[in-house]
Amino acid sequence: MADLRLRVVAGIVSAGLTLGVAELLAALLAPGSAPLHVLGSAVVDHTPDGLREWAITTFGTNDKAVLYLIMGVMAVLVAAAAGAIERTGRAAGSWLFVVFGVITAWAAVSRSGLSAAVATVIGVAVGISALRALTRRIDAASGPAPAAEAAPAEGTSSPARSSSADEDTSERGSSTPERRQILQGLLVVGGSALVTGVGGRLLGARRSDVSGERAAVRLPEPSAPGEPLPPGVDLRVPGLTPYLTPNDDFYRIDTALIVPQVSKDGWSLRIHGMVDREIRLSWADLANRPAEEYLVTLACVSNPVGGDLIGNARWLGYRVDQLLAEAGPHPDADMVLSRSADGWTAGTPLAVLTDGRDALLAIGMNGEPLPVRHGYPARLVVPGLYGYVSATKWVTELEITRFDRATAYWTRRGWSALGPIKTGTRIDTPRARGRLQPGRIAIAGVAWAQHRGIRAVEVQIDNGPWQQARLSEELSIDTWRQWVFDWDAATGPHTIRARATDATGETQTAERRDVIPDGATGHPSVTVSVG
Repeated sequence: MADLRLRVVAGIVSAGLTLGVAELLAALLAPGSAPLHVLGSAVVDHTPDGLREWAITTFGTNDKAVLYLIMGVMAVLVAAAAGAIERTGRAAGSWLFVVFGVITAWAAVSRSGLSAAVATVIGVAVGISALRALTRRIDAASGPAPAAEAAPAEGTSSPARSSSADEDTSERGSSTPERRQILQGLLVVGGSALVTGVGGRLLGARRSDVSGERAAVRLPEPSAPGEPLPPGVDLRVPGLTPYLTPNDDFYRIDTALIVPQVSKDGWSLRIHGMVDREIRLSWADLANRPAEEYLVTLACVSNPVGGDLIGNARWLGYRVDQLLAEAGPHPDADMVLSRSADGWTAGTPLAVLTDGRDALLAIGMNGEPLPVRHGYPARLVVPGLYGYVSATKWVTELEITRFDRATAYWTRRGWSALGPIKTGTRIDTPRARGRLQPGRIAIAGVAWAQHRGIRAVEVQIDNGPWQQARLSEELSIDTWRQWVFDWDAATGPHTIRARATDATGETQTAERRDVIPDGATGHPSVTVSVG
């Protein structure tokens, strides 16, 4: 049992050294090629839609942290198994390391080319060497016990072979020089794994971090500065989401396990494809253009009924329709394929980007440069479309093409190609399963129908009639509106529902549908207890 424990620890620390060395080499040679990042990205790319949506619904914006935790647990279990089955004359555990290396290297090459596999290959080689060395020491210390120096005479007993002899034998060698060498080896390998892993992660973060650069950016003044928010757009009801979402609270759903760090000095936007002239814009080129500022609410297609994957912000940037006009799209083009610095793509209808709506190449958010996690230095913001077909962060390319010639990241996985945002609403207060006192209670929430606007919100108590809620002032049809309904709450359990009607007269449907393939539908509801 003691030997098995040592073998398991040997497997774990050797695997840790593999990951640590690979992390360090990735920081030096090819950022983003560390094994856990590569495997995690592959998992994200190939996760079935149903499982992906379950993870987002269950864990929300913590889904990536949960994925890393699961991968860490799996790595420990596989490493422990590798150590347990490895022997000097049978490299079974080493072959598990090889399989891990082949899978990871293949995933790295598929995403980023041959150079991305170097860190994994060298890391696995170092890990196997450590596992083999530790296993030889463990096998040597676990050899047969030395023979007795002399056998006792017939009919006599040997005091040296007392009743405690079996116990001594079972613990034989626990403090021998061989066992001490094993422990020293485990400490050395484990310490090396810690140093290389932590050092590689810190080095990689330091070399690529653009937060200092971002902090020094001075945004241009908008050509038509946005007016201060009138008091009527924010009802300021306790428990109600504010009209503007603070940057730190704005939802983040994307496929990037590690947030891309893109320097404005190396960034450019290429507009090409079915155009009269290809153009490329640098950060310095943008400074010569008039910037504009608009309020726009963004929503994720993965937002469930009543969910919080939606936010409203003031965006500063440059009109996409003007940028596209300079390139001169061909008459038969109907799609813009936008590409992120990490390779992610979104397909946006060309007609939407050129119909006069306030679609932006955004560089500012709520009065400051884009947060890195929200796309610094530049991203797309398009009113009226779910983010998976429009809101490309860290954007570097706009390819003018056709829907029958190109497919984007999520559309090739079966999601709708167009992605218009559905009319929706959410109940913010009271909270589900809340216990309330009888009397006057404010029921409040937000409603949205971007680029159409909200005409009305109604509230239903239990199965009673639908009653009109009071709406906040409408500042833009591209943002949500707050609403509130004053309820005289009677004692007992109650179910509260809400529905919105957009400016075209379409009322939010009661039919419950999943987020796949083009967004959830249904009336949000909460159950409360009064009394």
